[in-house]
Amino acid sequence: MKIAGLLIDVDGTLLISNDAHARAWVRTFDEFGYDMAFERVRPLIGMGGDKLLGALIPGISDEGGVGKAMSERRTEIFLRNEVAALRPAPGARALIERFLEDGLRLVVATSAKADELEALLRAADVLDLLPDRTTSDDIADSKPAPDTVHAGLAKLRLPEAAVLMLGDTPYDVEAAGNAGVGAIALRCGGWSDQDLQGAQAIYSDPCDLLAHYEQSPLWSRGS
Repeated sequence: MKIAGLLIDVDGTLLISNDAHARAWVRTFDEFGYDMAFERVRPLIGMGGDKLLGALIPGISDEGGVGKAMSERRTEIFLRNEVAALRPAPGARALIERFLEDGLRLVVATSAKADELEALLRAADVLDLLPDRTTSDDIADSKPAPDTVHAGLAKLRLPEAAVLMLGDTPYDVEAAGNAGVGAIALRCGGWSDQDLQGAQAIYSDPCDLLAHYEQSPLWSRGS
């Protein structure tokens, strides 16, 4: 079946932001009395914040109590201290424009809160190109669970075989696979090819994908 739609991750994919998220989490942990090294937090960026909290502090949840307070504070720190310095991944806007020129239907597939997602898309210089999005309001369980992908598929209204997910982390690849969707992975989020095993193709960044766009069999597989 020919590919007709794409689910698009933002952090680490269209925006060089994964280190910034890790720094915001480290500062949040410090404020709440937890000594958490950057090197321990960074490999977990890309999974949902609820899962990150639980992985680092077993038994804590972002649904109430101190876990919710930490999650909210992390958002405040990220938006106040980190967003202004973020830059798009190389070729991010040009790649999205190419997808749109080819008539592909696009949905941003993340579990970010709506206000944070808008700031991320603006920083990536694609806010005007990607009006269709999933947010934390659309899902019950974050990546690597498939809920984000399922929510995106519902907005695309396309069968799984006609959709690919573009992401940068093992959690994107796993979430896509759990939903029966193929994945394209980008290295600009900081993961190695070994970490991204399971993706149908791996490129350095959006610019690299765009440079190899015409040669890729992904857009016409099975057609």
